[in-house]
Amino acid sequence: MPAAATDALELARALIKRPSVTPRDEGALGVLETALKGLGFACERMVFEGDGGERTENLYARLGIASPNFCFAGHTDVVPVGNGWTAEPFAGDVVNGRLYGRGASDMKSAIAAFVAAAARLTQGGKPAGSISLLITGDEEGDAINGTVKMLQRLKARGEKLDVCLVGEPTNPTKLGEMIKIGRRGSLTAKLTVHGTQGHSAYPHLADNPIPKLMKLLAAITDKPLDNGSAHFQASTLAITTVDVGNAATNVIPASARAGFNIRFNDLHSGASLIKWLHEKFDAVAKDQYELSARISGESFLTPPGALSTLVADAVKEVTGITPELSTTGGTSDARFIKDACPVCEFGLVGQSMHKADEHCAVADIEKLTDIYHRILARYFAKAA
Repeated sequence: MPAAATDALELARALIKRPSVTPRDEGALGVLETALKGLGFACERMVFEGDGGERTENLYARLGIASPNFCFAGHTDVVPVGNGWTAEPFAGDVVNGRLYGRGASDMKSAIAAFVAAAARLTQGGKPAGSISLLITGDEEGDAINGTVKMLQRLKARGEKLDVCLVGEPTNPTKLGEMIKIGRRGSLTAKLTVHGTQGHSAYPHLADNPIPKLMKLLAAITDKPLDNGSAHFQASTLAITTVDVGNAATNVIPASARAGFNIRFNDLHSGASLIKWLHEKFDAVAKDQYELSARISGESFLTPPGALSTLVADAVKEVTGITPELSTTGGTSDARFIKDACPVCEFGLVGQSMHKADEHCAVADIEKLTDIYHRILARYFAKAA
């Protein structure tokens, strides 16, 4: 059995050394594939392109052909480095007990921990079922040619995932604090109001779109969307930009634009929110605006039950902490996987993800490996 497959830290370092800024792979999947093949996994590269997204390499690996199929999902792509690093972003250096590098927290170390956990489990023989990994290369990008199309291919050939654990960094400050059992939906919209350009000294001869835009935005921000639901916080609406592009102070512009993002709970759907937006805007300025909206994911919930209990019990045994079952945060590829099987998320601490000097504690990688191993062992013990 290759040492790289059983040593989570060394595998994490090898993955970090591949500068896989989304959607480029730069050999990251090759590192992972080599480790998995050494454990007996059958590995399949799934490469997709088109539909407005960039060409993306993905990896599906499976050990065994029997049911049930326990899937671990993640991504080897990372966000751009940015500025302000004191560590080398792609060196995978360990300093004072912490592993530094882009992807250390989000989420190459979690992938490595799962591989090491699978290696530990199979030392006692093959499980009573299958272990699989669904690893994409565009989670940090447009998410067009990754997880969605991988799931479509599996479904088309009749291959089923029974449960899935996503290794996103779910813990706010300490390993063991939080398991994600759902996520809010996300709707991003662009609003344009048209008017008639004119001289600012003669406003009656122009049609200023800016006051109308302000009234439209006020109509959707004057009160909260809701007060939350049983498992979700209140939905939020954030105005992210207001643009006129007017360099002149004596010219009334011909149009004004704004952008906003809604993170919504299970009291809404993307379609219901678009309907609500049109109703609000029509009441203020019917036929005087244009609205375009993109729904990147609907809200979803895997109700507390067998999967969350399995994960929570393992987390508590290793860390001594009873994790919160949460739906906070942004979106993840779990929003796609929930259509295929029950899914929850648990990984490392996320405080440094996407930041300069991204890092994680080496001790947490070992603890996470232990947690993943206990989850696998108990899952297949019940399946036997």
